[in-house]
Amino acid sequence: MMHNISEYIETIKKAGLYVSDSCSEDVVVENLTYDSNAATPGTLFVCKGAAFKEQYLHSAIEKGAVVYISEKEYTEAKVPNIIVSDIRKAMPYLAVLFYDDPASKLNLTGLTGTKGKSTTAYYFKNIVDMYEASIGKPETGITSSIDTYDGVQFFESHITTPESMVLLNHFNNAVKSGIEYFTMEVSSQALKYDRVDLVKWDVGVFMNISEDHISEIEHPDFEDYFSSKLKFFKQVKKAFICPDCDHYERIKEASKAAEEVFTFGTKPECDVYGYDIRKVDDSIFFKVRCDHFDREFELTMPGLFNVQNALAAICIANAYNIPEEFIYEGLKTARSKGRMELFKTADKKVYAIVDYAHNKLSFEKLYESTFKEYPGRKVVTIFGCPGYKSYLRRRDIGTLAGTYSDKIYLVAEDPGEEPVEQISRDIAQYVEAAGNHNYEMIEDRGEAIRKAIFECTEPTILLITGKGDETRQKIGKEYIECTSDADYVKNFMAEYDAEMSK
Repeated sequence: MMHNISEYIETIKKAGLYVSDSCSEDVVVENLTYDSNAATPGTLFVCKGAAFKEQYLHSAIEKGAVVYISEKEYTEAKVPNIIVSDIRKAMPYLAVLFYDDPASKLNLTGLTGTKGKSTTAYYFKNIVDMYEASIGKPETGITSSIDTYDGVQFFESHITTPESMVLLNHFNNAVKSGIEYFTMEVSSQALKYDRVDLVKWDVGVFMNISEDHISEIEHPDFEDYFSSKLKFFKQVKKAFICPDCDHYERIKEASKAAEEVFTFGTKPECDVYGYDIRKVDDSIFFKVRCDHFDREFELTMPGLFNVQNALAAICIANAYNIPEEFIYEGLKTARSKGRMELFKTADKKVYAIVDYAHNKLSFEKLYESTFKEYPGRKVVTIFGCPGYKSYLRRRDIGTLAGTYSDKIYLVAEDPGEEPVEQISRDIAQYVEAAGNHNYEMIEDRGEAIRKAIFECTEPTILLITGKGDETRQKIGKEYIECTSDADYVKNFMAEYDAEMSK
């Protein structure tokens, strides 16, 4: 159902964001966008962003935009305007009206925290996809830092949580496609900058918290990061929190803003309690006690820390009353592309784990799990850091890698406009401060992975982190096609096996 411009004006007024308008005719809005390339006849064009240029507006008008909404008036624009006090805060209201509040028509799950969001999202997605398939329903939707799927679009993600208008378009596509469940990762940036305003999650999980995303272009300090994350609970109906995580008391207090709150973790008092965790060959077994059952589950994806993610997925499934058999089979067969993918050479000398680990908490968990699951092996870590952001990561993961690795390769990881050598040298100072001088700086990830595989002289595990299954690398301002770390490993291990069999 399309709405007239007067309805948008009234919506903005009710939100307390209205300043003025010059709309004399009550035209029908047929399209809503802030991308001038996507403008069509009947567009309400949104002028937003620090990098916005007036030429974008004129381009949109040429393509058929009939009204623009902005924080300022552009006197040379030949169409009416709506002026608002805060364009970012206005965008969710515009999108909810334009798409007829699609979030309210979905079983919507939100996941936030520093680590584990993607893995938990795909654990639950595998569970609910199996259940939906059993009753003839389509695959469920997702927006994550890995992929986005909404029934219409499927693509590799470059941002964890998109802008509100994009996000609601995904929800709308899902509703039109007959999708009933939609799972999304919720970033601190999305919460801070109003991208998820007006979204109400039926189920919300707060995974954990650790210092991350601290930089001039993200969060100035941990307090800003943490307080942004805690806004999450105000938009959650049924919340799940974990007493095992740091700063739990503050999380617990903030969670009171949700309609209902439950706990999960490895403490016996948790509502969903995981216990008797053990590794047997390549599987991880653990038991779960909750109101729905007390039984054993199996994970075939490496990483003892993934039990915590599995418990979170069980919480979500229970909240939606997904039958127990689908939870079991879903977790047993679950995979998350680029998350703890394990590869082995034929002679078992070289193991490699490809993972997205990219911050202090994920590195801590990765090393802890590696030493427990693969004792006695040499540890080689291959990683980098993004350009011009998250500077504390360089210190934190450089220190951890320097402490726990036998050898390190520093490589390119979405350097953007910052020179890779500069990033690597920045990390290297912390590697050396940890007492480790056994590192190399090799910009090309493929070259480093191949060298690491072929130089192994004793049982070794390679930890290849940061990019996972991604097939693009941010170089300068562009995303450039590249081979994924997983494919590099498969190709070079096949080459290694062929060489060893001669």
